[in-house]
Amino acid sequence: MKTLPLSTCAIVAALITSASATVTMDWVSIGNINNAADQLTGYGSVDHAYRIGKYEVTNAQYGEFLNAKGQSNANSIYNANMASYGITQSGVSGNFSYSVTTALANHPVVYVAWFDAARFANWMMNGQGNASMETGAYTLNNATSGIITANIGAQVYIPSENEWYKAAYYNAVITSYSLYPNGKNTITTADANYWNGDPSYWNGHGYPAASTDVGTYLDHPSSYGTLDQGGNVWEWNDAVLSGSSRGLRGGAWGSTVSHLSSSFSLDRDTEDNVFGFRLASVPEPTSMLLTMVAGVMMLIRRKR
Repeated sequence: MKTLPLSTCAIVAALITSASATVTMDWVSIGNINNAADQLTGYGSVDHAYRIGKYEVTNAQYGEFLNAKGQSNANSIYNANMASYGITQSGVSGNFSYSVTTALANHPVVYVAWFDAARFANWMMNGQGNASMETGAYTLNNATSGIITANIGAQVYIPSENEWYKAAYYNAVITSYSLYPNGKNTITTADANYWNGDPSYWNGHGYPAASTDVGTYLDHPSSYGTLDQGGNVWEWNDAVLSGSSRGLRGGAWGSTVSHLSSSFSLDRDTEDNVFGFRLASVPEPTSMLLTMVAGVMMLIRRKR
């Protein structure tokens, strides 16, 4: 479970650093704590409230991160293959800058490793700008391999497999799970960006087929309201499934329908043109502070 540090210093620091933030996230709140796991797979039970990104992290958002922290491309947060998918690097090491192709700005970023996602999460948690990408939600210290886990008190982080799964497949109203992340037990290419197995698909979409803008399938959300948890790009979670390989779920634009189902997952330790991510978070410190202040004021009034 992710818990917030409650010290005044932590709250003040978050308020100060938020002033430099340029990347914003649309969050979906996931409550219904202590829900039962999916009997089909054993996943999906979560004992705390959290939020998850409504959309996958986009090229535009990751481009902001690169321009803030990628002047020397430390720890290879930029992969040259990104140039074919929407983000171009220019300049020389120590003075690199990055541009995002306008038409692809709202496509999900790809060619990101799990460690790239962790660094982006650190940067987001620390307030963006010139904030650290090596500490925060994860203590990385320049690591690009191995097993790193989220720190206690992580506020913005890569979702656990159970958190990702619950957001994608759980319906709190009827307390059951769907097979696909559109709230249903069936799915079609009208619901998500994936391959239906028909060779003519490639002709219609061009070859290779590609991701779409996040939120393109606005009318086909999960039961909680997240978008593109099926298709578009595979998404990292923090599961360690084989050695130090991390989990990926949801399928991608080139996946067949089975890859979008609740019973399918991958484990990889590489970057790829179909690997992206979304983030999770706990409620903002400011929200907690307001709640705490309100509680204190009520106690004061009762004592009068």
